[in-house]
Amino acid sequence: MQKNYSVKKILEVMWGGMRMYKWSVFLLVILSLTATICGVVIPLFYKAFFDILAQTTPVTDRGPELIRLILMIFAINGFGWLCWRVVVFVNNTFQPNVKKNLEINSFAYVLDHSYTFFSNAFVGSLVRKIHRLANAFEKLMDELLWNILTLVVVVVGNLIVLFLRDVRLGIVLLICVAVIAIFNVTFAMWKLKYDYAKSLLDSESTAVLSDALTNSTTIKLFASQEQEKIVFGNVMERWRKAQTRLWNYDGIAESVQAGLMVLAEFVMFYVAIQLWQQGLLTIGDFALIQGFMVGIFMRVWNLGKSIRHIYEGLADAAEMVEILETPHEVKDAAKVDLMNVTDGSIQFQDVTFKFNQTRVVLNGLNMIIQPHEKVALVGPSGAGKTTITKLLLRFHDVESGVISVDGQNIANVTQNSLRENIAMVPQEPILFHRSLLDNIRYGRPSATDEEVVEAAKRARCHEFIMELPETYQTFVGERGIKLSGGERQRIAIARAILKNAPILVLDEATSSLDSESESLIQAALDELMKGKTTIVIAHRLSTIMRMDRILVIDGGKVADTGTHSELLKKEGIYKKLWEIQAGGFIK
Repeated sequence: MQKNYSVKKILEVMWGGMRMYKWSVFLLVILSLTATICGVVIPLFYKAFFDILAQTTPVTDRGPELIRLILMIFAINGFGWLCWRVVVFVNNTFQPNVKKNLEINSFAYVLDHSYTFFSNAFVGSLVRKIHRLANAFEKLMDELLWNILTLVVVVVGNLIVLFLRDVRLGIVLLICVAVIAIFNVTFAMWKLKYDYAKSLLDSESTAVLSDALTNSTTIKLFASQEQEKIVFGNVMERWRKAQTRLWNYDGIAESVQAGLMVLAEFVMFYVAIQLWQQGLLTIGDFALIQGFMVGIFMRVWNLGKSIRHIYEGLADAAEMVEILETPHEVKDAAKVDLMNVTDGSIQFQDVTFKFNQTRVVLNGLNMIIQPHEKVALVGPSGAGKTTITKLLLRFHDVESGVISVDGQNIANVTQNSLRENIAMVPQEPILFHRSLLDNIRYGRPSATDEEVVEAAKRARCHEFIMELPETYQTFVGERGIKLSGGERQRIAIARAILKNAPILVLDEATSSLDSESESLIQAALDELMKGKTTIVIAHRLSTIMRMDRILVIDGGKVADTGTHSELLKKEGIYKKLWEIQAGGFIK
């Protein structure tokens, strides 16, 4: 495990999920201790039972006492059984609740990570890490509750009884248990680095598998199934070697532990025989010692596995704790206001932004968009057009400069209130694997079914929806794969229409539409843009020409500005881009 993610930090994260159930924890511990103590007491009654059997008095005289002893054993066993049953049912409620909290907390924290974070992460790997944190809690809780806690009580109780019987018996048991325990702890700590390495390979294999399945169409297009099979096979081969190595180490540990137990039992009974020969022990004491040894060995045998499981759980949890300990790149300031948009004016003042501190995308950008103005951003690929919209939505924070909406610095308002006032139709809209009704309603969750249908009609997608077998209840598949690109964009436009935010961003919103679909949707876009401040990134001339003003972005700055006709009169970037699209390739 990496030193940055200590056991203390992992336990703090888990305690965050179980804090509200602390009384359940208290009850589980008390009942487990009580039930285990019952198990420690039982061999004392068996000792008395066998001592009575060994007496030479008439059998009829010993019968009532023997019956009394077995009734006591029955009562104590029954009480212990009752305690364990309560523990089981309390635990059945406690653990699922805590796992739910851990997964929800992890999910919420991951969602608040920045656009950059998700760009650099595999979704499948993130899903697995979130689940593994919750599963690690279950593993740790089970081991601590059912094995470690009971082992401590049994060892301490047995040592007290044996020390009271004869100090030498207590010393022998203490040494035996200490040697086995030290071996298990030392071995588990030594093996931890291999557990963590295997956990990383688990995540890597999930990431590779998820990445390949997400790009299954691309794999088919390039006929690269065998290549991907080799890539995944290489990862799984490394995982196989790591898993085999761990199991071999576990086999060696179990062999050593079994040998130590055999030796411990021999030494204990050898000493007991010597004491019996001296008249210091009775036949019942041998039953007591055997009962103690069996009970301890059962638990000590599981100690090795328990410690390994605990460290495996810690290694599994460490990956998610690493994410939970990673500060959010974009976060609200300590004191922030809610964004209040009345006019929708947008201003960029000396805005500089870099990717990875090396690639400068925007370099002192200045621009003002008036309320309700419709502005197109054009320029060469990589000029920073899409970056401008991401900065406006605060997917990234600027290196320097200020972005303001209606005079409010967007860094001084909550991210959610900012984004609630901006509707965006991206170039490649991604839909949830939910019904079309739910996907459109995502723009405004409180909207009625009638309002959803009206938005769909305005976006010109009602017609194709009604042709589907389940109409608005049709599930669209992961990322909306069941729909064509144009259909997905029209659903995204319907979602934006329903949201009805004062600021609208269209990032190549008609790029996936054919000419007929574009003509249908253009009227809806015109209606959508009415009364809204609109930023459009588009290459289609039909879209650009309808804008109030065009901003030419180049070199991270506004290189030129004007209407379509004004810019065509200049020998600049816009005219060159126009000629490429309108007249074919420039010689």
